Amino acid sequence: MLFTSAPLESVAEAQRRAKKRLPTAVYASLIAGTEKGLTLHDNIQAFDEIGLIPRIAADLPPQREMSTTVMGQEISFPVIVSPAGAQAVDPGGEVAVARAAAAAGTAIGLSSFASMPFEDVAAANPKAFFQLYWVGTRDDIAERVEHARQAGAKGLILTLDWSFASRRDWGSPTIPERVTLSTLVEFLPMGLSRPGWALRFLLGGIPDLKAPNLRTRAKGTPTFKQAYVEWTQTPLPTWDDVRWLRELWGGEFMVKGVFYPDDARRAVDCGATAISVSNHGGNNLDGIPASLRALPAVVEAVGDQVEVLMDGGIRRGSDVVKALAMGAKAVLVGRVWLWGLAAGGEEGVRQVLEILRSGIDEALIGLGHKSIRELSPNDLVIPEGFTIPMTDGKVPAARKKK
Repeated sequence: MLFTSAPLESVAEAQRRAKKRLPTAVYASLIAGTEKGLTLHDNIQAFDEIGLIPRIAADLPPQREMSTTVMGQEISFPVIVSPAGAQAVDPGGEVAVARAAAAAGTAIGLSSFASMPFEDVAAANPKAFFQLYWVGTRDDIAERVEHARQAGAKGLILTLDWSFASRRDWGSPTIPERVTLSTLVEFLPMGLSRPGWALRFLLGGIPDLKAPNLRTRAKGTPTFKQAYVEWTQTPLPTWDDVRWLRELWGGEFMVKGVFYPDDARRAVDCGATAISVSNHGGNNLDGIPASLRALPAVVEAVGDQVEVLMDGGIRRGSDVVKALAMGAKAVLVGRVWLWGLAAGGEEGVRQVLEILRSGIDEALIGLGHKSIRELSPNDLVIPEGFTIPMTDGKVPAARKKK
């Protein structure tokens, strides 16, 4: 057993342990935001600006109702594991995360750039969605989509909130082309700085730095770096491409990266069954406001026609409650499970998810609600000017999700 620490008590504790256990460059990649990190900071700050209005002596059942359905999948609480790569965090990788999500009764989205094949993740958690970046030709994309279908994907997530802005004022960790003897020598100081991290990979397997979910019959399996280069050289998708992909897939389909209400309407017009209000966790265009600030206008624009989720800045269960009260049906979380994975492997991820579940339940008790379906803006103290005026210069009020 490589992890013997006491159980995690908070997401903040998971982050502290991740920082202690991971090499500096790896940890930096988990907390990074583009350029100055303005958007990264605002994603968290926005939740801090929203207050909760408590109620007492409510007649509550022993168990509060937190289950919901997203993209056709029943989940036990409104938190989904967001797509993200885990190549250098823990050798258990995304399969360990999938098992932890399954134990928590929720779904997982697997990144195109994940270190493990989709079929392995789906075997560990049947409630698995395949996340797609627009990489290569339509023929390449169609082949990957069909592979995901055959491997059991329950839905497709198309991520569009990325502008290839990888500059960071505090530096960017380098990614080698492949693991070779010279690479091992180069990264030896990193391993020596965190011997426990190095030992886990020596025992559990050194990643080959490939992107198995971006393979095609003609091109084979690219390295992570080769796939990234192809991605940057691929013409950006248009709404016609989104519509084509939706028709090709035919099933549950999320457009991730929606921020402006008109883009939300376009996603609905293209046939999306779900959207996620997102700024890519602060790793897109720096200076974009927090996702939470954009959520009410998007819900007002399309909330009755499509499932609206959000991601960015979730650190505790009360944050989830605030997002739901402002109209989201569920949230996606990324950094928190990465910290859990670094802190304690599969068990660390499971504990982080349970921490979020407990936080949601505690907030429901404090608000006097029996179910997440009772949440509304009436539960919140929203400061003037919090939301973004994006429709005719007037901010529409958030409304309760039906």
